[in-house]
Amino acid sequence: MKVITTILDIATAFLHLLEGEGRMLRRAVMRLGWAVAFIAVASLLVLAAAGFLLFGIYQYFTSQMSPAAAALLVSLSAFVLALIFAGIAKWRAY
Repeated sequence: MKVITTILDIATAFLHLLEGEGRMLRRAVMRLGWAVAFIAVASLLVLAAAGFLLFGIYQYFTSQMSPAAAALLVSLSAFVLALIFAGIAKWRAY
């Protein structure tokens, strides 16, 4: 009888531990979910801002040169910026 009581005590303690850890896990998952949501919104806002910036630069260049040359210049500058940011991201990953 003593063995069964000990096994039941261990099982009860284990279930209490799981309950406490489950609450902590749920709280951590909720925090992670909110962080991912805010990062997604911030990323969309940064992309929109970059698009408006490039469009403004394009509008300025079209007053100085032909629209085709302005589009080429803006797209090349955007490509160079993308390469720089990708290089920084790769460098920070290691």
